[in-house]
Amino acid sequence: MKNKLFAAGLAAGSVAFTSAYAQTDDTLEKLGGFQITGEAEFTTIDQNSPSADAVRKTLERIQLPDGFKIDLYALVPDARHMAVGPQGVVTFVGTRKTEVWAVTDRDKDRVADEVKNFVPPLDKAIPNGPCFSPEGVLYIAEQNRVLAYPAAEFFYESPDVVAVPVIPGGELIPEEFVSYNHTARVCDIGPDGKLYISLGQPYNVPPKEHLDVFAEHGIGGIIRVNQDGSNREVYTYGVRNSVGQDFHPTTGELWFTDNQVDGMGDDIPPGEINRQTQPGQNFGFPWYGGGDVRTNEYKNEEVPEDVIFPVVETAAHAADLGMMFYTGRMFPEQYRGGIFSAQHGSWNRTEPIGARVMFTPVDAEGNVTGPTVPFAEGWLDENGEYFGRPVDVAQLRDGSLLVSDDLTGAIYRISYANPSLNE
Repeated sequence: MKNKLFAAGLAAGSVAFTSAYAQTDDTLEKLGGFQITGEAEFTTIDQNSPSADAVRKTLERIQLPDGFKIDLYALVPDARHMAVGPQGVVTFVGTRKTEVWAVTDRDKDRVADEVKNFVPPLDKAIPNGPCFSPEGVLYIAEQNRVLAYPAAEFFYESPDVVAVPVIPGGELIPEEFVSYNHTARVCDIGPDGKLYISLGQPYNVPPKEHLDVFAEHGIGGIIRVNQDGSNREVYTYGVRNSVGQDFHPTTGELWFTDNQVDGMGDDIPPGEINRQTQPGQNFGFPWYGGGDVRTNEYKNEEVPEDVIFPVVETAAHAADLGMMFYTGRMFPEQYRGGIFSAQHGSWNRTEPIGARVMFTPVDAEGNVTGPTVPFAEGWLDENGEYFGRPVDVAQLRDGSLLVSDDLTGAIYRISYANPSLNE
């Protein structure tokens, strides 16, 4: 796989990028050809600034189950989705802006020593979604492009890193549907070795005339491709805007969160956690706005056959984003195999809700065995003021949990204070 990616990189200059990627042609060609750009310097984030003290003060508000604690791991501007390197050397953090950040804990004291931007010479547009293959290839899903960095964890110290187009600029979705709305992508490598990429659709509820072309390209769904970008197919249909996905550790099935329709009231429709058991399943949007609540725009339309309803309905408008199955050994037994998910918090609810990390128990067969409950909360106070907005969750090799927050520009680490009790 790495050899194929490197070979593809040599031909990267033949790709005619469009829109926001047009100016990156020469840089990408040089990076793919193992050439020095000499065009940019790193931006390094001071980890000892007054902002760090302010974040630590906020963390005193956070409520956790007995035995757990939360600490500041790193200051990371606009921190969104995270990918922990397979070697445990560096964690890559996407943003909805133009940077990807490399976060390193060199002395392994579980606090980051260095945070700097990744591949500064290369222009990026909403590089929200990093993910790693088991072999150590870093993929970053941008607004309308997916790049592979075959040796990112080992060469991130240099401003120049091999970068190879997997889905070239302007080819992830048609340019006419590129939007400021719902274009923060996430990606994952499935048990089948394929790359899965979420494609949120740009509307609150899309007009009917767009449904056929959306279905063709996987907009409002999840696509999968080989790791070199070939054999693209639409894997999931009927999704409004999924910004969190993971594969069940034993069944290998795809699970994902979905953000549901706005403007229907404070308490409907519910958010979703979905379980997909086979390719091509339809999860009901836009006929359903969330759960079994019909949208006003499609309430009189015939619903596709065999719509799949969510396995978990969550609080309306809490904005469920990143999710992961917990596979570590640090936390007590009741958390193993379950889902940790981040609720970003409502943006237009009359009484705000969310801004917390949730837990959903799931067994080895993929059955939800109990309610989804708050695990870490306190970023939303009694006056409706946000002190933080969690985006994503990721697991370090020691079994502790990272939580990103794009409001405070920080990553937190949640650990269990008595790990010896688990042995």
